[in-house]
Amino acid sequence: MVSVLVKCPHCNKSLMNPKKKLDNASSIEVNLTYAGKHAPLYMSSLYGSYLIETDLQMPVGKVAGFRCPHCKADLKSTRKCDACGSQMIAFELKDGGQVQICSRRGCKKHVLEFQNADSELQAFYKSYLKALK
Repeated sequence: MVSVLVKCPHCNKSLMNPKKKLDNASSIEVNLTYAGKHAPLYMSSLYGSYLIETDLQMPVGKVAGFRCPHCKADLKSTRKCDACGSQMIAFELKDGGQVQICSRRGCKKHVLEFQNADSELQAFYKSYLKALK
């Protein structure tokens, strides 16, 4: 599996947390908001893994808010989920492009976009080959 390196689309600071490992890789850290409560959310950075850790209890099917732990900006994108209609959450890829995940707990919809398809897709592919070794 390939580990995606992401940053905030607003302040451009890394969302990677090398101290908190999930799937033996640095996790993606954001602030989760649900029912007036807030807590850190750690997500696996391995593309295709749905492993998460948080202390905030949130039922499956409910929609959460996601904020940057640095600038506190809302990470909502303008895109709606094709599967359930909830708001998508956007992260910038370190090497260009974007990954978006659904804000509804349990929905597995995600989107990977490359702005410069040739160079960014090639960088993603090289990361994949490196992970296989």
